[in-house]
Amino acid sequence: MYILAIETSCDETAAAIVDNNGKVLSNIVASQVEDHAAFGGVVPEIASRRHIELIQPVVNQAFREADVTLSDLGGIAVTQGPGLVGALLVGVSFAKALAYGLDIPIRGVNHLEGHLSAACIEHDVSYPHIGAVVSGGHTSIYKVNVPGGIIQIGQTKDDAAGEAFDKVAKLLGLGYPGGVLIDRIAQDVDYTGIDLPRPMISDNSYDFSFSGLKTAVLNLVIKLKIFPDLDLSFSGLPKKRRALPGKEVLIPKIAAAFQDAVIDVIIAKLVRAIKDYNMGLLVVTGGVASNNSLRDCLKETTDKLGIQLIIPDKKYCTDNAAMIGIASIRQFKDKDGKNAYLNMNAISRWRWL
Repeated sequence: MYILAIETSCDETAAAIVDNNGKVLSNIVASQVEDHAAFGGVVPEIASRRHIELIQPVVNQAFREADVTLSDLGGIAVTQGPGLVGALLVGVSFAKALAYGLDIPIRGVNHLEGHLSAACIEHDVSYPHIGAVVSGGHTSIYKVNVPGGIIQIGQTKDDAAGEAFDKVAKLLGLGYPGGVLIDRIAQDVDYTGIDLPRPMISDNSYDFSFSGLKTAVLNLVIKLKIFPDLDLSFSGLPKKRRALPGKEVLIPKIAAAFQDAVIDVIIAKLVRAIKDYNMGLLVVTGGVASNNSLRDCLKETTDKLGIQLIIPDKKYCTDNAAMIGIASIRQFKDKDGKNAYLNMNAISRWRWL
């Protein structure tokens, strides 16, 4: 059985073909980074319009690379939520129309279950385990008992980690997307003398908070008088800031200090969850899981603890359709009935996990 999977929850238009044994035959992603870079973040209306333009050619390319035709399909899986409602509706509407026309089953997949399922693409995953989704829209920890049996035990109380990266990068005049740029300039940087807080690192919860850390960076930039303009803000259009002479060296130092603060908090919370639930496996995914420093620190930490770590390949950490297809296999096997979800709608805030 071949499954067409579609993902349009934010700013990537993605389609993949997978089979019901978990093999990925194609995985196509059309990025909208250039469309949103001028604004320093994703603009929902622009994202929706670009999905409309891109979804047909992306799906066509997925079929070509998989060497599969429409008549070979046994089902369609689509991200139903959470995400930007306009963006979700493009994928859901396209998938429903195609499923109706072909008279084949359709399944709506939770985007977060998709991220957690990405670990299964190239790895044998055991259960139960601790899972984490660290991305631009989510920073959450889960106890994953069985495939689909997922309990959220921690989440961010404000900004997600990826959102904080983007906003701090904008503040430092680095551009967008912030996570990639901060990771690049922060490598092997000595930031001695740059002190930033580790919010909620010592409490007994598995929750996160990054808004205070973001504000601490803003206050530090103002205190050190790095830029000549005083109109420093996380909001509005990004400004091309040029540091004052002699102050340029402070930007990578602050970026490195910020990145390490985020990583320290993430690892502390994950270690607490692993120990409290006595787990032998940790799965970490989401766009921020592509961060090289985070990956290295997670590997070092789990090696010391003597537990297994699975971080998907970077192409499966960021938003993609292969993970949606893999997550849907369970649904196609467990539920019968053609066209079972043709009346489904997009769910912008899906809190069942």
